[in-house]
Amino acid sequence: MKQNILEVRNLIKHYGPCIGGYTAVNDISFYLREGEVVGFLGPNGAGKTTTIQILLGITLATSGSIQYFGKDFYQNKQHILQRINYASAFNTLQGRLNVMENLLVFAGLYKVKNPRNKIMNLIEYFHSEELLSKIYWNLSAGQKTRVNIIKSLLNDPELILMDEPTASLDPDVADRTLSLIEDLKRKQNISLLYTSHNMDEVARICDRVIFLDKGNIVAEDTPLNLTKRIGQAVLRLSFDGSKENMVKYLDSHNQKYKFINNFIVSIVTEEKMIPKLIFGISKTDLYITDIEVQKPTLKDFFLQIAKGGTKHVNA
Repeated sequence: MKQNILEVRNLIKHYGPCIGGYTAVNDISFYLREGEVVGFLGPNGAGKTTTIQILLGITLATSGSIQYFGKDFYQNKQHILQRINYASAFNTLQGRLNVMENLLVFAGLYKVKNPRNKIMNLIEYFHSEELLSKIYWNLSAGQKTRVNIIKSLLNDPELILMDEPTASLDPDVADRTLSLIEDLKRKQNISLLYTSHNMDEVARICDRVIFLDKGNIVAEDTPLNLTKRIGQAVLRLSFDGSKENMVKYLDSHNQKYKFINNFIVSIVTEEKMIPKLIFGISKTDLYITDIEVQKPTLKDFFLQIAKGGTKHVNA
């Protein structure tokens, strides 16, 4: 059985009255196993970044405990920080140094053997050779993000905390980054705590997802199981026949619907009802010419939480 590489228990971060007096992280507990990629998600202000800053030792928790590799974080901070790393689209390195100088500084901090070879291997993977001599301050947001991701891989970390790492990347570089994450997980058994607002990314790479809202954990499960909690899907039908007859049928079966035009209707219904509806409509004088089923996605779940609908999805 895989070991827990990170354990967080009863973590609380409360800010005092001088900045408004609020609780950013409200008594949360979670774990991350060896080789697991966990999505750490929620609307803006949910407490994700604050939690990651606490896990890095940048911000102090009000209370609670953090263990990496079975050891207390605060008592073994230097040792633990050598074994983990961090990447973010919002992080900045030394602005007046060029990219190679920045990476060499961090390679030295992490005591990387053959640092230039390591840097060049990562630079080539991300097709970023042209960035090496450029001053970091002059890079675009996407270029800075690429350099930050390269920095996070220098010490072959066992765990990377990633805070929206692909937010400023072009689609091809973002895809390459996700492929690298999949590769690292498969070949090196690396663990990641991953925040993102891109639910397609999360569904692609995450084994498990933790949703936060207003500092509280409101849901935790696999991406697939979370989407199943919504229970509704969209059935889009193209048909030949009278629109009035379609209205009559759907009203008689208490369905919610919207006509795209006179011959296309979009029906919001329970997923289990879709076969029954299609069969029932086919028995009328309406002729179905095309069927499209849009099942719930992780994005739908995210939107439910963002709209304050946790009581409907946290079953």
